[in-house]
Amino acid sequence: MKLLLLLALVGLAQGFQTRVPLRKMKSLRQRLQEQGLLESYLEQHPYNLAAKYFPGIAVEPLENYMDDEYFGTISIGTPPQEFTVVFDTGSSNLWVPSVFCSSPACRNHNRFNPAESSTFLSTNDTLFIAYGTGSMTGVLGYDTVNVAGINVRNQIFGLAETEPGDFFYYTPFDGILGLAFPSIASSGATPVFDNMMMENLVDRHLFSVYLSRDSQGGSFVLFGAIDPYYTTKGISWIPLSAETYWQITMESVSVGGTPVACSSGCQAIVDTGTTLLAVPIRAFRTLMRRLGASSSGEISCEAISHLPSLIFHINGKEFPVPPRAYVLRSNGYCTLGLQGMDVPTEEGEIWILGDVFIREYYVIFDRANNKVGLSRL
Repeated sequence: MKLLLLLALVGLAQGFQTRVPLRKMKSLRQRLQEQGLLESYLEQHPYNLAAKYFPGIAVEPLENYMDDEYFGTISIGTPPQEFTVVFDTGSSNLWVPSVFCSSPACRNHNRFNPAESSTFLSTNDTLFIAYGTGSMTGVLGYDTVNVAGINVRNQIFGLAETEPGDFFYYTPFDGILGLAFPSIASSGATPVFDNMMMENLVDRHLFSVYLSRDSQGGSFVLFGAIDPYYTTKGISWIPLSAETYWQITMESVSVGGTPVACSSGCQAIVDTGTTLLAVPIRAFRTLMRRLGASSSGEISCEAISHLPSLIFHINGKEFPVPPRAYVLRSNGYCTLGLQGMDVPTEEGEIWILGDVFIREYYVIFDRANNKVGLSRL
């Protein structure tokens, strides 16, 4: 109710609404940790964080979302049926649970009922997305999708019929709205933002993201515009190195003026669907030693004030992430917001710049020019 009221007030203030307010909630990791279930959950759900970013079948290791905290609301159908989704720049499909799904993970989330929508069109096409610990299967359909007042008619989306395992059962979101490129969409489904562009529903072929720090409100995804309030320090534009994910080239990563990783250059993906900084294993171990953390990432909370910034060197400029950003506090404990991942050697070194990085910058995802814009907050 509170979110709907906020949407209505912002709509009155700005006219045509293109801004999706994002709610910041406790992550799955925090909630499992508070209940004493985190350690056993991680033992039962091993995964490779890097699997999401390599070609083949549409691999989507949703354990990435264990730390996700930012969610927004969309609606599908006529009359509208509401769903909470992750706006994920690391994938390209839109899908939500459906009434055809009997998995426990579907039963405690909102489910789309096509029989209650006068604008729904069914297909015989199926959707399969593999996860690190299982998969989701479903069918594809077409209907009107409303995103912050923008009605995208005849949008293809997935109606989940199975969501195996218990991961989705614990998540506070219903589904996922992918904002990456069509080239990685499962079953060749056209992404929501591509339809917005093709139907001239946005003024500019870009969207931008602001993620608040700590418990502050005001996070949003803004479609078709750049909010000048968040760009007073200028915008650094970085060309994409691939039109799949929002992938860019980094020159190096340094700590205290000394290069510590990516010394010969590497790739990085700017991903709102990953909260942590995902780091190749060797670089991860180096950073653990340099920052004085244990192998599991735990660090003394008192040491935070003495830690250096992580400096990402991208397109000839420096993009710092200070310790207040990369150290996570929970229940009196402090851990580094970094996670190691295995990367196939033929792919080279690749980093995932998740929300730990994004919170420090207003990020513009420019499809017209295939660039990412970063503005220091």
